[in-house]
Amino acid sequence: SSMRLNQFTRLVGDRIVLVPYEKHHVPKYHQWMSDPQLLEATASEPLSLEEEYAMQESWRKDDDKLTFIILDKQKYEHSEKDEVSSMVGDVNLFIAEGQAEVEIMIADKEQRKRGFGTEAVQMMLGYALEEYDAEIEFTAKIGQDNESSIKLFTDNFGFAVESVSEVFREISYKLPREKHQRFRDFFREKVRKEKIEEEGGHPSA
Repeated sequence: SSMRLNQFTRLVGDRIVLVPYEKHHVPKYHQWMSDPQLLEATASEPLSLEEEYAMQESWRKDDDKLTFIILDKQKYEHSEKDEVSSMVGDVNLFIAEGQAEVEIMIADKEQRKRGFGTEAVQMMLGYALEEYDAEIEFTAKIGQDNESSIKLFTDNFGFAVESVSEVFREISYKLPREKHQRFRDFFREKVRKEKIEEEGGHPSA
């Protein structure tokens, strides 16, 4: 199916590497998600480890969701490509009716303010535009108090306010279409796409 395009794709950027969310990432991801602040920031429910494995499995099969785990490229390269020790967050697209809602999380507080989130969103949007080449509209929902995310999406990327929900205390943003080319160019110039071999195999050179 079209949406699971990234199942065997690794994207290599300047500071980060994006890899599909796999079983071996789950324990660390679950550990992150036991942090009340992260749960609140991502509007998530706490899950048991079993539920987290089930969630990973469903995301992998889900045609409407594209998920990458964000790795610190320097750590990844210096740890003989140990993905788990290099994990810093994740980036998601939820796709429905031509709209793709972007979510970014840098889980590790030490890793914030290093440009990882910025690069992850640029890579993800560029990847989606390159791969799906559909008339996709990018949206984002951000908590009213989340100043760093608001700044990232508005100042850095040019997302514009669509609506404000007082009930959920969040703001909905949309990326104007004329900004798409910037992300396409970024992807073409700055990102290397690599193929990952089937389950557990070593990536082909």
